[in-house]
Amino acid sequence: MKSKTLGQFIIEKQADFPYAKGELSRLLRDIGIAAKIVNREVNKAGLVEILGETGETNVQGERVKKLDVFANEQFIAALKAGGEVCAIASEENDDIIPVDSEISKNARYVVAMDPLDGSSNIDVNVSVGTIFSIYRRTSLNGAGNLEDFMQRGTEQVAAGYIIYGSSCMLVYTTGKGVNGFTLDPSIGEFCLSHPNMQTRKDGLVYSINEGNYLHFPDGVKKYIKYCQEEDKATSRPYSSRYIGSGVADIHRNLITGGIYIYPTTTKSPNGKLRLLYECNPLAFIIEQAGGKATTGYKRIMELDIKELHQRTPLFLGSADMVDKAMEFMAKYTTEAVKS
Repeated sequence: MKSKTLGQFIIEKQADFPYAKGELSRLLRDIGIAAKIVNREVNKAGLVEILGETGETNVQGERVKKLDVFANEQFIAALKAGGEVCAIASEENDDIIPVDSEISKNARYVVAMDPLDGSSNIDVNVSVGTIFSIYRRTSLNGAGNLEDFMQRGTEQVAAGYIIYGSSCMLVYTTGKGVNGFTLDPSIGEFCLSHPNMQTRKDGLVYSINEGNYLHFPDGVKKYIKYCQEEDKATSRPYSSRYIGSGVADIHRNLITGGIYIYPTTTKSPNGKLRLLYECNPLAFIIEQAGGKATTGYKRIMELDIKELHQRTPLFLGSADMVDKAMEFMAKYTTEAVKS
């Protein structure tokens, strides 16, 4: 039986968005093309002078890896060339990148992205990924502006991630379920491999960087201890699985069930993950797969965005596990996150 390619699937689903006139479909295909190029470089990164740091730091104060720069350039180039976006926001850039060209004069969308999530793992051959979020522009014409990105996650029209691992997968949603596509290198196409992805309501895995345990809120500490307790009725203790590459951890938990937590710490009182281009798209995907995504108190996608690189804590995964973690947050943490 012939596999359905990403392009074929997008065309078939185009009827779900009659107002888009094909632009969203073309935009998703542009992202798929850039993903193939980045995957090629990830796969041969150990063979060429592309690993390691450039010696610079990005806007987040993190050391910039050479492959970060490459991925950022490739996605920006693909999005500009496609003509469907009027502005781009990237983790690697201080400000938005307005797109004002002849082919983009009728562009209806803006894209926010983390071009290479988990980049600290590049040099040790651990899976990394790309996260993207698509919004309809709010400005009227010309190049996009900052206000186009100041939208709640509930306004996303599409979101997804690409994981560059033992195989390359693109997972995305347009608000009508989640579908996963695996790159077949023999034909150079993403093929539908995981239709209508649904996560388990409950799970047996918790993912958190326990090295920061002393810096966690009391609610998180109590929840971790709950996960470690022995209780046959709830199949505890749960397994601790933390890769340190957000896309990889969340992808595993999406498929097998589990919770991913990146809470506030004494060092990062507002959380560390970025709301616009990490938490909102991942929240959209996990909710469409039947899970939940919160700050520990509030739904992620209902948070107001006040700045481009705004940070937030994240509790994401199987619905019952997120609910239980939120119970601990409400009971043991005295001050809620003021997001």
